[in-house]
Amino acid sequence: MIGSGLPASPGAASGEIVFTSESAVAAEKEGRKVILVRTETSPEDIHGMHAAQGILTTRGGMTSHAAVVARGMGLPCVCGVGSLRVDMRNRELIAPGVKLKEGDIISIDGSSGHVLKGYQPMLQPELSGDFERIMAWADRIRRMRVRTNAETPADARAARAFGAEGIGLCRTEHMFFEGDRIAAMREMIIAETVDKRRAALNKLLPMQKDDFVELFEIMHGLPVTIRLLDPPLHEFLPKSEEEIDEVAATLGMEPIHFRERIEALHEFNPMLGHRGCRLHISHPEIVEMQARAIFEAAVEAARKTGEPVEPEIMVPVVGLKSELDYVKARIDEVARSVIAESGLKIAYLVGTMIELPRAALRAHVIAEVAEFFSYGTNDLTQTTFGMSRDDASSFLPTYMQKGIIERDPFVNLDFDGVGELIQIAAERGRRTRPGLKLGICGEHGGDPVSINYCEQWGLDYVSCSPFRVPIAKLAAAQATIRNGKKR
Repeated sequence: MIGSGLPASPGAASGEIVFTSESAVAAEKEGRKVILVRTETSPEDIHGMHAAQGILTTRGGMTSHAAVVARGMGLPCVCGVGSLRVDMRNRELIAPGVKLKEGDIISIDGSSGHVLKGYQPMLQPELSGDFERIMAWADRIRRMRVRTNAETPADARAARAFGAEGIGLCRTEHMFFEGDRIAAMREMIIAETVDKRRAALNKLLPMQKDDFVELFEIMHGLPVTIRLLDPPLHEFLPKSEEEIDEVAATLGMEPIHFRERIEALHEFNPMLGHRGCRLHISHPEIVEMQARAIFEAAVEAARKTGEPVEPEIMVPVVGLKSELDYVKARIDEVARSVIAESGLKIAYLVGTMIELPRAALRAHVIAEVAEFFSYGTNDLTQTTFGMSRDDASSFLPTYMQKGIIERDPFVNLDFDGVGELIQIAAERGRRTRPGLKLGICGEHGGDPVSINYCEQWGLDYVSCSPFRVPIAKLAAAQATIRNGKKR
């Protein structure tokens, strides 16, 4: 064993070390199995994660990008292995007393967090008929619905195979990182006029629409909650000097001007910066493109399947009712336009993700506009504690060892603080809008302990990664029995 970290996504894998997503994709084309090793991953690593057998990061916690995406893909993942260091200059993974180069073989165990040198023998898991019998019992008993977090057809199909009852979180930013999409996205970001930005968005519109059509068809009339673009724009831009020069040439820009544009978009604390609804208010044309893609896809999917499609459009990072007022007005305007063009009435909901303490405390006011709340517990935990979910893994184990806290709040909900905010938002929101739909789409939606509290708070559904759907269904049934509310 050369290191140990957080068991971020269960399962095991062996493969050659690669340090970039491009290397992972190239290896897959050659039929080689690889482990993608990064200091930490970002949305631009999605294609490399798809190509790898497993993910290893030296930073990050249980709700880091690598952990969340790996669980969604059903890939083994070990995060936060602080004893390892990635040396990108020399393409080496450095462990105490060991140096491994790109191409060397390692194995990871996502259930224990262990990282081992060389190939390890493994067994393929098998499901018996007992699995389906237990799932049938759980379905008969549970009150809460179980949805999935998915934005790719593969994830959506996997979740449906496990019995997911819709999509509770479709992260649209993950749809922009491949092929022509990332080029058009970068063109939109560096645009210095609204007209140029709209021209780039018009290239993205048909791609985004096709994505939604496929998801609506797979879900076949089940609810689909689509989150509008959330992360800050700098996440879509290249970081290394080599990539910057290459992308600048593709975009027809001088590298120096491209670097200036990247620098202008730099934020000191981007997770609390220009993202979510703040981005939509600054650039409403982004909302208009995404809304049009959603509504046009809903029309097309309804005509293909014969089932009505009722998209749920979620506006992220709302803290003020006026923010939601502004974004919802743009969405409604596009809806009216598509309905007039298609001649087909579209039923839809507009709601928000509750991920800021202010949103929870002002839920009775926000519910005047929002038709549903979805608790983004990853960020709600982060903003309540004032603790980075990516960096907390460096000190949370010490906190648990010394009895400062009992458990990692990013794994099991903090019931006293974050839980009280969820309860306050539920009570105040439903006081304003009695039929307000409430769900949870953070990674806690797949945690049995957290699901029990969701039952107590009267949430309508939980949403989790596709491969956690069976656990969530079983936990929801147990919570129904435990709380004496059998159907």
